[in-house]
Amino acid sequence: MSTKNITVRVDEELKKQAEELFNDLGLGMTAAITAFLKQAVREQRVPLSFSLKPNATTYTAMQETNDILYEPTAYRHYHDVDSMFEEILNEET
Repeated sequence: MSTKNITVRVDEELKKQAEELFNDLGLGMTAAITAFLKQAVREQRVPLSFSLKPNATTYTAMQETNDILYEPTAYRHYHDVDSMFEEILNEET
């Protein structure tokens, strides 16, 4: 089986950290990347899981939304946007 070189540019610190991890696992960079590629081909997918972890602001908003759903009487309600803005503007003066 013939081999081909792949050139990949990555952040220097990321490369260092990955090398340390792979070394701890008994792998070299080439073996680790080859394992990744083989798994991708075998499974016909990118063998990674991507997720967006909410930051503190988003998490707080999600909690508030949940509170509103389960305790609606604890929050103000408006029938339209105009009445909401009217109340907001009156509070500021």
